[in-house]
Amino acid sequence: MFYDPIANTHGLRHDPFKALAVPRPIGWVSSLSSAGDVNLAPYSFFNAISDRPQYVVFGSAGRKDSVQNISETGEFVCSMATEALAAAQNATSAHVPRDVDEFDISGLHKAPSEKVAPPRVREAPVAFECKLWKMFDLPPVEAGGAPGYTIVFGFVVGTYIDDAFINDGIVDTAAMRPLARLGYLDYAVVNAANTMTLKRPG
Repeated sequence: MFYDPIANTHGLRHDPFKALAVPRPIGWVSSLSSAGDVNLAPYSFFNAISDRPQYVVFGSAGRKDSVQNISETGEFVCSMATEALAAAQNATSAHVPRDVDEFDISGLHKAPSEKVAPPRVREAPVAFECKLWKMFDLPPVEAGGAPGYTIVFGFVVGTYIDDAFINDGIVDTAAMRPLARLGYLDYAVVNAANTMTLKRPG
């Protein structure tokens, strides 16, 4: 099949786009409001976009609490969601009032960051401490319409790695069993059984 993504003429029950651009790492973003309220929320449009210097980016459907907090304070942390933390990650996606702490409702614990104010998820094996670089709204589908997504770029100023996953100078990513987002309500888990190593040619 072929369909026009602007007109969304695919004829399926749901837009398949999120089931096609896969798998996606989860941006599990913690932030603080200017009043000191903590927010923790997962974002399925997230990735690293450069390594020298290191930047990450996530897209938010509308100006959610994370986006508002980051616009006020200029800082956030992205913690790694894993298979062991899948239920807790899902719990933090709940729509709750801005002053509700998702760490509390998910049973997770805060760990202090080194270079930014928002805490990281203590149970997560990796966390990127970020300073806001730029934030902007994507153009709407129709001229004059409301923006659909806000894009947030973070400059990584500190990285936490659980030492248990460092072996012989190499990070054992598969052992962390990172959680990846697919489409609909589906997730995937990265593990040693479904990874491969390929040497570059030349």
